[in-house]
Amino acid sequence: MMENSSVAACTPIESMPQGDVLAFDFGVKRIGVAIGNTLLGIAQPLETIATEVTERRFARIAQLIETWRPVLLIVGLPLHSDGTAHELTQLSQRFARRLTGRFNLKVIMQDERYSSETASAALREAGIVGSKQKSMLDQIAAQQILQSFFDEQHAITGRRSSL
Repeated sequence: MMENSSVAACTPIESMPQGDVLAFDFGVKRIGVAIGNTLLGIAQPLETIATEVTERRFARIAQLIETWRPVLLIVGLPLHSDGTAHELTQLSQRFARRLTGRFNLKVIMQDERYSSETASAALREAGIVGSKQKSMLDQIAAQQILQSFFDEQHAITGRRSSL
């Protein structure tokens, strides 16, 4: 498990903060970014940060945080299909810890298994195929990650309110 208590695996949030949420699909070459609002529970793709230079990545993230003033950050947690960790799992966890340290915001890790495949299928369905997907794939994957977070939170709070 992660040693930084500010970075948590996806669990129900007892009192979901109200406001904007930024989500990240971390990759070695690119980071997809999505935005959503806790009241609406609808995620939208925002952009792809297409640089491998760490300082440029965090400078752009700082601009996004300044612009959107999120109440929460979500980072996709890549896992093998059987739920075991791999190299990108650790890199994503490190990225999440760095977000917490730099921006002092709560960061939640969200299972992202199959998000890239789902994003690619959605783009194909929209008629965007092959190399044309490259610039959009990561932000659509971030959208999938954030939407699954919203959907899980809604399902949990819906069950609680019906008890």
